[in-house]
Amino acid sequence: MNKLLFVLMVICLSAGCVQAQVDPVAKMNEVSFDRISITMGDKKYDVQYAKTFEQRAQGLMFRKELCEDCGMFFTFDSAKYAGMWMKNTFIPLDVAFIDRNGVITDIKPLMPHSLESVGSSKKVLYALEMNQGWFANHNVKVGDQITIHR
Repeated sequence: MNKLLFVLMVICLSAGCVQAQVDPVAKMNEVSFDRISITMGDKKYDVQYAKTFEQRAQGLMFRKELCEDCGMFFTFDSAKYAGMWMKNTFIPLDVAFIDRNGVITDIKPLMPHSLESVGSSKKVLYALEMNQGWFANHNVKVGDQITIHR
């Protein structure tokens, strides 16, 4: 009986060690995102919505691809000079910084794995990350209006 108990304890401890080794990445991937609809021009897009600190911190990290019209919309707690970086992000992206009125103030490229903070030129309340080149390919420019559907 003692031998069986010892074997069970070793198995449980081993499983705990394996779980501890996997947890950092698994924990990051546990963050779930709501969805939000936005309109640019005459087209409506359904994108992921990062509205909490944890969601904004996770962003598009660890993803290997992003569909053509997929993206992530970020809401900040208050209007600020915002900055985005690309730690653990594999996909080249563009970020549009957006003021409280839904006007795009900046569109800037983001390079995979860069730790450089790419910032807005004005105080903004929102940001939208899409595949690199997406804004240019869809004729979306600085000064354009985005409508947010909540």
